[in-house]
Amino acid sequence: MKADQHDSTWTDDAVADLRREFGDFFSGRTCLVTGADGFMGSHLTDALVQLDANVHAFVRATSSGALNNIAPLREQLKVHFADLTDKTSIDYLVRELLDAPDKPYVFHLGAQAHVGESWHRPYETVTANTIGTLNLLQSIVDHGLELEKFDTAGTSEEYGNPHESVAHHHDFDEEGGLILHERSPINPKSIYATSKVAADFLTMNYHDAFGVPGVVTRMFNNYGPRQNPRYVTGTIITQALTRETVELGQLEPMRDFCFCTDGVRGHLMVAARGIPGDLYVYGQGRNISMRDWAELILRVGREQGHWEAREIVSMAERFRPGASEVMALRVGYDKLNRETGWEPHVSWEDGVARTIAWFAENRPRWIGRVDWLSQTHAPA
Repeated sequence: MKADQHDSTWTDDAVADLRREFGDFFSGRTCLVTGADGFMGSHLTDALVQLDANVHAFVRATSSGALNNIAPLREQLKVHFADLTDKTSIDYLVRELLDAPDKPYVFHLGAQAHVGESWHRPYETVTANTIGTLNLLQSIVDHGLELEKFDTAGTSEEYGNPHESVAHHHDFDEEGGLILHERSPINPKSIYATSKVAADFLTMNYHDAFGVPGVVTRMFNNYGPRQNPRYVTGTIITQALTRETVELGQLEPMRDFCFCTDGVRGHLMVAARGIPGDLYVYGQGRNISMRDWAELILRVGREQGHWEAREIVSMAERFRPGASEVMALRVGYDKLNRETGWEPHVSWEDGVARTIAWFAENRPRWIGRVDWLSQTHAPA
C-alpha cells in the first residue's frame, strides 16, 4: 500500500525507514492496538499496516460505529468494537486472540487523555484509564493469553512538579533546567495523570505476579495531524485559521513537544527491544514555553500563507484549576537511545508545518470539536 493513498502521516521515505527499522519484528505478526481510532492510536495502527502486521484494532463501541481516523484502513484491519470499561467485551476479544498463530503484541493506548477533561469527567477518566487497564490485564491472565509484549502508554504528566523535599533526586542541566527520565520522582497533578500512574503500576504488578511481559512508555507531548483540537497545538492552529485572536491558558509552562510519528517509533521500539518489567521515556529532548510554541506556530503558518498577524491572549478561564498546572516537562531519553538507538527524526519546524497543513486541509474534521467558539469570536 502506498503511504499517500489516504491522509497517512507516513511519507514513502518514512515508510521505508519504518520497514528497515521494524520490519523484522512486526511483519506478519499479530498486533492489538487499543484506542486504535484515536490520535496516536491511528498513527500507530497506520504504521503497523505499513509494516504488514496482522492488526487488530480495539475501538470504543458506540451506537454509530463510526471510525474517524482509520476508516481508510478498514479492509486491512480486524476491527473490534469493545469497551475497556466492559470486561465482557474484552473477554470476547482476548478469546479471539487465543487463536492467533503467534504471541501477539499489545499496544495499550486507549484512554481518556485530556488533562482538562479529567476534572470535568473524573469518574470516566479513572474508570477508562485505571479500571480499563486492569480489565485488559486481568482478561489476558484469566484466558492464559501468551504475549510477546504489552506496552502501556503512560504520560509525561505523571511527573508533575518537583517537590522541594525530593529535589535532590531530580536531574538538572547546567542552566538549572529540569530533566526528567525513568528514575525521576513522580508527582501527578491531575486526575488524568494519577489514573495513568495507576495504570503503569498495574502493568508492573501483572508482570511481577503473572509474567505478563509489560513495558511502560511515558511519552512527552505528542502533537500532529488528527489530534483533538482542544489540545494546545491544535487549539493554536484552529484559532489562527479562523480568527485574529488566539486565546490560551497560562503562557509560562514549558513542554517537550514530540511529533506523532516519532512517538509511534518510540512505541514500536520499546515493543520490539524493550525489557519486560521496565520503563522507557522519550520525547524531543527540548522544551519550550507555551508563548514561544504559539509564536513558532504562528510564524510558520504565516510563512506558509495560512494566516496574517495574530494576537496571543492569556485567558484565566483556560487555566488549570488551583495549583494543578505543571510548569516544566522535558525528557532525557538517554536510556532508550543507549539501548536501541531511538532518537526523534522530525524537527519542530517540520512537524508544525505538517500539522498546520493537515488542519488547514481538513476543516470539517475539527470545526465541531473546538472549545473556543464564542459569540464575540465567531469563526469567519
